[in-house]
Amino acid sequence: MDDTSDRNWYADDAATFGDRLAAAREAQGATQKTLARRMGIALKTLEGWENDLREPRANKLQMLSGILDVSMSWLLTGEGQGAPEISEPESPELTELLGEMRKLKTEMQQSAERMGVLEKRLKKVALQPS
Repeated sequence: MDDTSDRNWYADDAATFGDRLAAAREAQGATQKTLARRMGIALKTLEGWENDLREPRANKLQMLSGILDVSMSWLLTGEGQGAPEISEPESPELTELLGEMRKLKTEMQQSAERMGVLEKRLKKVALQPS
């Protein structure tokens, strides 16, 4: 029997992709359901990622990185910009400003995603014979 019974499985050196994903999601105050909806994926898919049963494709990894405000490198390896420590804002005004900034960031990401979909549709229509 090896000596792993007292190992801290959530320590930086033992954390998995799923552990880091869950930590970053929790640091943002999001539920699995909320994050799955924002990502446009099934809840089961996100659960699979957090339980290390599945891995996201590169485009979804990039979305996770942006939504959770962590680097892709940190999600994959634990190195780089990770999840911030959860702390209470110092003032109600600061809380309001941070909330507005998060909302704007989300809206910008959603707009960029819609732009990508429109570009694909435009290319498809442009390449169709007349």
